[in-house]
Order: sequence, then structure tokens, then C-alpha cells
Amino acid sequence: MRMTVGEQARWWGIGLIVFIIFMVVLADVMLPFILGAAIAYFADPVADKLEARGVSRTLATVIITFAALLTLVTLILILTPLLIDQIRLAVDAAPGVIGTIRTFLETTALPLVMPGVEASDNLLTDALAKFQTQVQNFSVQVLESALNIGIAGINFVTLVVFTPVVAFYLLLDWDRMIERIDDLLPREHAPTIRKLATDVDKVLDGFVHGQLSVCLILGVFYAVMLMIIGVPFGLLVGLFAGLVSFIPFVGSILGGLLSVGIAAFHFWSDPIWIAATAVVFVIGQVVEGNYLTPKLVGGSVGLHPVWLMFALSAFGGMFGFTGLLIAVPVAAVIGVFLRFSIDQYKSGRLYRGVGEEE
Repeated sequence: MRMTVGEQARWWGIGLIVFIIFMVVLADVMLPFILGAAIAYFADPVADKLEARGVSRTLATVIITFAALLTLVTLILILTPLLIDQIRLAVDAAPGVIGTIRTFLETTALPLVMPGVEASDNLLTDALAKFQTQVQNFSVQVLESALNIGIAGINFVTLVVFTPVVAFYLLLDWDRMIERIDDLLPREHAPTIRKLATDVDKVLDGFVHGQLSVCLILGVFYAVMLMIIGVPFGLLVGLFAGLVSFIPFVGSILGGLLSVGIAAFHFWSDPIWIAATAVVFVIGQVVEGNYLTPKLVGGSVGLHPVWLMFALSAFGGMFGFTGLLIAVPVAAVIGVFLRFSIDQYKSGRLYRGVGEEE
């Protein structure tokens, strides 16, 4: 007996609700599995190419896993000492930066803006004084807090250990899982679901691979240029700006403001280097918007920057860090389904008119 449209919609709706409840309840537990699935998803084309050259699936999976771990360990060994040194310098310099701001407000800005007002009576400078004291005690607070983060440490170890294992087994069985899922699709809707899945795959592949390339190029560019200029913590700020460039425009804006602010205090008597720091991020933004994003990401992915930022904010607020990881693929899926729904609507009676001839 054939199901009506209403019955099909009801069952699909129930499945969606169950999936959302499942994700909300198990959001923290799902992180290693989501990361592992993402790694397996993007590594599967590489494994397929190795299989096409006569390599078994098992050996292809071992090769990819070993290469990924070797690359990761190499990057950690190279970058960790540099990042730790930059973070240590940033923590050590923070009290001095706050003190400089306080002195500037008390001796220069406050007398100009509010003549006759004593700095000691001003709430802003008092707040900065308290903040400076808190920054000076930051190391002690970190040590005290470290005693209470045992669970977070266990979760991190679990993430580091479980994610490669999950990725390995999912990559090993990926083709069989896809065949099994395809076999379970409703026969009446299988062609449509396959088409939608193909569209989602194209969107994810185009966006993620392209945007990761953009982030890498911008991160290296910002870090190298800031270190050449001599901006303190240039490596840390540059890599941060490149990382958050996954959200269009945000990396250049946040990284630029942070770098210019640091440069303003470091090169206070030599403003040409402050301007040079700002120019670095202007160049980065121009190159990103006019060359990198159009060439590496392209306009065919169908993810508008505003839609992407909304998805990251919404899913990050609902699911935390796990939500940030699934925001882009879910946004891509929703975008594909919305475009499909609009096409169906425009080819249907509601849009074309009830009495119109087919």
C-alpha cells in the first residue's frame, strides 16, 4: 500500500526530531565521532585513488593514516615551541600593556576629554587598575584552575585517542557503509535523495577544501609579514587571523584590529610601522576577496557569508564546540534542501496557478 504525502512527511519529520534530540543529548560525546567521520569523508577520495592503482583498501587506509599522523606530529614539533614562547611573552607583557593604557588615559586622553576631572575619580581608570591587577595574578589563577579541570583533560585525551581510531575504521569501511545506506533508502525517493546527496557533497568539497586553502595561505602570509615587521606575537596573531578566516572577513578584521593595537603600543614613536601593520591586513583582505576566495572557493558552493556566520552562531550557541564543527555541513545541507524546495515550489501549482495548463 502506497503511503500518502502526509504520512511520508510525518515520518520524515519524526526522524528529523529524533536526530536533533539525539545530537542535543549527546553533543559532548559525539565530538570524536564527528571529527573522525569528517576526516574519513575527506580522506575517502584519496583512498579511492590509491585503490584504483591496485592498493588494497586496508593498505590505503594505513598509508593515509600514517601520512596524516606524521604530518600532524611534524607540525606540532615545529609550531608548539614557537606558540608557547609567543603565549608566554603575551602573558608577561599584558600587565605592561594595561599599565600603558592606564597612563595614557590618565595623562593624555582624560584631561582632553574631561578637563578638571581627577583621574582617580574616573571609573574607567579605576576599572583598568583592577583589570591590571587581575592580569598580574593571571598565572596564579591558571595554576589554581588547573587543579579543577581533570574532566576536561580526560575529554581532551579521549578526543586525541578516539578520533584517529574512529577515522581509521570509518575510512576502512566507508564504501561499504555508503552502499548499505543506499540500500536502505526508500525506493520511491532514492534517485532524488542520491541527487541531493551529490549536491551536498559538491558543496562541502568545494567550500571546505577551498576555504582551508584560503586559511592556510592567509595564516602564513599574516604570520610571516608580522614577524618581518617586528610586531610582538606576530606568529600567534597571524596564525589566529588565518584560522578565523574560515569565516569570511572576520579573520582580517579581528587579526587586523589586534595586530594594529599591539603595533600601536610597540611602535608608538615610529608610526610608519603601525601603518605597515594595517597595510598587511588590507592587502590580505583585498587578495582574499578578489583572488583567493573566487579562485579557490568559487561561487558555486551556494553558502553566502552571512548565512555561514548565522549557522556558526546558531549551532555554536546550541551545541558548543561540536556545533561549530557541524555548522558548515548542516548549513550546506539546508541550503541544498532549500534550493530543491524552491525548485519544487516554482514547478508546482501553488506558484504557477491552479488553473494553469501543465
